[in-house]
Amino acid sequence: MTSHNSIQEYQQYLTTDKNGCENTIKYYLDNIDAAQHLNAFIEVYNNESLQRARALDAKRAAGEPTGKLHGVVIALKDVICYKDHKVTAASNILKDFTSVYNASAVERLLAEDAIIIGNCNCDEFAMGSTNENSAYGPALNALDNSKVPGGSSGGSAVAVQAGLCMVSLGSDTGGSVRQPADFCGIIGFKPGYGTISRYGLIAYASSFDQIGIFGNNIEDIKLVLEIISGPDEYDSTVTIAKPTNLNPVKEKYKIAYFKNALEHPSLDPDIKRNIEELIIKLIKDGYTLQPVNFELLDYIVPTYYILATAEASSNLSRYDGVRFGQRKNSRDLTDMYTKTRSSGFGKEVKRRIMLGTFVLSSGYYDAYFTKAQKVRKMLTDKTEKIFKEYDAILIPTVPSTAFNIGSMDKDPVATYLADIYTVFANLTGIPAISLPLFKHINNMPFGVQIMSANGNEVPLLQLSDKILKAYRSA
Repeated sequence: MTSHNSIQEYQQYLTTDKNGCENTIKYYLDNIDAAQHLNAFIEVYNNESLQRARALDAKRAAGEPTGKLHGVVIALKDVICYKDHKVTAASNILKDFTSVYNASAVERLLAEDAIIIGNCNCDEFAMGSTNENSAYGPALNALDNSKVPGGSSGGSAVAVQAGLCMVSLGSDTGGSVRQPADFCGIIGFKPGYGTISRYGLIAYASSFDQIGIFGNNIEDIKLVLEIISGPDEYDSTVTIAKPTNLNPVKEKYKIAYFKNALEHPSLDPDIKRNIEELIIKLIKDGYTLQPVNFELLDYIVPTYYILATAEASSNLSRYDGVRFGQRKNSRDLTDMYTKTRSSGFGKEVKRRIMLGTFVLSSGYYDAYFTKAQKVRKMLTDKTEKIFKEYDAILIPTVPSTAFNIGSMDKDPVATYLADIYTVFANLTGIPAISLPLFKHINNMPFGVQIMSANGNEVPLLQLSDKILKAYRSA
């Protein structure tokens, strides 16, 4: 068995090989074994995935109906619950914690005959942009092992990038699917808020978090989205209907781009040049692209980090040594809390908890949290106004290509500022995708980010497919 270009192609292969699922799992397990140095996986389900593959082969041989993801090999980020399997959010505070239930997304994957091959490395509690904030050590970029794969879903991105699975799931709170996808040269898709149930997703910031999908082509991502999206009685924030498109695919689109985003001093010159050339090509090919001056751009990052860290402070208060995870025993309850949380949480998680606790404190709540909520409302209102006139927004995904490992350790603020282009979609709750179109003069990949109005996931994927096929560099 060799790799296939798409799920459709793979499932066609299964019609010709009675042991196709088993052979496929063996192929991916061999790949994972050969790529252990990348540290993409925390745990690989060797025996279990082989047993499930054999059962699916038998199901097919018996002529029984098969699911839409029959035999598809999927990896999960270590923040997504899979019953009777460890889920630790890459944190010592949840070391050896075993999930007692399936996330709704996982339940739906299994119901359609998918095979889950393992759980992937990530930044602790999904807090980070490099995958270096993990209790299991950093994941490495398969294209250049001296570079980070991005974060926080770095392991999930590397798993797809290095051919260790067909698709993978991550979580995206401020760009944690799109940024690693950009760094790794693959597709990363964040649906709009409420499209996929968050039940079984370990929370970082509940009004921002969304499960996202990594893949090598749009059709695979579209199929997985179809399966895992839709109403869920366990998550009241999920929208009523699955993403659909009742209108025919457009030939040409009207697209806005943020002029000040392309002129921002943080943007790498080669990234800027390639995106500007893409805009010219799209216009020549009949698309309408118009600049929009988004004057709130410089407010996006501070607004995001005030609100997200506030929610993190609240969400992570449950990890206290009593209800979840490790416990450092002490005769005094307060001392036990202090020792447990001090030893269990990593540096970056502690930093964000303290930031969040500060902005929620009585003396600063109105000065920071309340004002940030007002800015978020302004961002949402302005975005809705843009989408009344345009089908999509085009901006960079990140201001630079993949960082060198260790290069951001001394300046966490620089890491936060690098989220300038991704956190916008989480603040406003809209779907966004990073498309791997370009190669930098330093030989690392980078992409472009496209966003649409909430509920327009399918039209966004259709537009993305057209752009990817027409303009992807060799």
